[in-house]
Amino acid sequence: MENNLTSGNLLKTIISFSLPFLLSYFLQTLYGMADLFIIGQFNGVASTTAVSIGSQVMHMITVMIVGLAMGTTVTIGQAFGAKKEKDVSSAIGNTILLFFVLSIAATGILLLFVNSIVSIMSTPTEAVSETVSYLRICFIGIPFITAYNVLSSIFRGLGDSKSPMYFIAVACIVNIALDFYFIGCCRMGAVGAALGTTLSQTFSVIIALIVIWRTKRDLFFNRKHFHPNRRIMGTLLKIGIPVACQDGFIQIAFLVITVIANRRGLNDAAAVGIVEKIISILFLVNSTMLSTVSALCAQNIGAGKHKRAKQTLQYSILITSAFGLFAVVVMQLAPEPFIGLFTGNPNVISMGAQYMHGYVFDCILAGIHFCFSGYFCACGKSWISFVHNAAAIMCARIPLAYLASIHFPDTLFPMGLATSTGSLVSVIICVGFFLWLGKRTKKNIPKA
Repeated sequence: MENNLTSGNLLKTIISFSLPFLLSYFLQTLYGMADLFIIGQFNGVASTTAVSIGSQVMHMITVMIVGLAMGTTVTIGQAFGAKKEKDVSSAIGNTILLFFVLSIAATGILLLFVNSIVSIMSTPTEAVSETVSYLRICFIGIPFITAYNVLSSIFRGLGDSKSPMYFIAVACIVNIALDFYFIGCCRMGAVGAALGTTLSQTFSVIIALIVIWRTKRDLFFNRKHFHPNRRIMGTLLKIGIPVACQDGFIQIAFLVITVIANRRGLNDAAAVGIVEKIISILFLVNSTMLSTVSALCAQNIGAGKHKRAKQTLQYSILITSAFGLFAVVVMQLAPEPFIGLFTGNPNVISMGAQYMHGYVFDCILAGIHFCFSGYFCACGKSWISFVHNAAAIMCARIPLAYLASIHFPDTLFPMGLATSTGSLVSVIICVGFFLWLGKRTKKNIPKA
């Protein structure tokens, strides 16, 4: 099921590889929404709030796991593109060893501080008990959540984006079925939602291991490949740690902006929250292209096809920009119907439209810097992604959002623009680093 991404029609390869990615991200979004929807049908506000807060915590943890696993996708992709089978197997073995240790350690630490985490999230008193129970069960399941994401990163490094899609589809179906059983039939509330999430991930991992046993057994099940390799382990961490930190930083930034909006009042808070949900769905395309670029470019760079890697970046930027332009036109002309899907309050719809008018430009700008981030990761320069995101957050996104909330109390449009301005800063920095890398590459090419 491995797939060589270094030859053939490039645009066709990008599209065929990215579509399963896009569906996987969509299923993950559906997966997260299912718990909230189902518990809202059978339980009260306290249980719904517990799942909402608990899922935010778990989303942040999962995002950081996925970011760290980017090191696996790139390392395996480069080795696979260079046809170094021993390095591929060693990278797989070291990945499994690394994430096994990290997941066990994370589980212990998170269980120890679960009460503190619930307190930091300012959980309403009525929901504290169920939030703690929800998180405890989910924390116990972290090794399985980690296993799913790590196995998916391995498959994608091998050029297989379809298998992870099937795994998340299985997890999504099982999760919905278990939610209806635990929450609806057994009346277990937030605990039932946590059990459904954890058990469905576990089942998905079992399916993935069966597929591995049947199709990639030689790559995975050799004891010598599980011996720690300092070079490979260092590469995994060198690429993965900056991405994990960057993703965690981004999630914190969004929480800060949410707090800023909350201080403006209930309508503004609701409007910002709804627009963030809509934008997160639109951003599925950007996230898909980031992962696609990192996997395709890693294989091509490993094979020494740097020109094809740059062409992959160019095509991906065109794709995300075209989709972003479409989103801008639609949301500038008629954002109200989309916001109205989440609320019937005319004030919230009006404020949400203002925020969307400024925010939607981020669909273009973020798409561009997401593609650059994928390329930098494939080059083994993931620290650049961390740098440009950190600069955008600290120098533009958060301070401008704060200033806009103070100086423009009657409209959310400037706050929306603040987020887009942050992405503009990222794009400028990315272009600068891309040109810098190009000059370095030319200098390193020996003259004839």
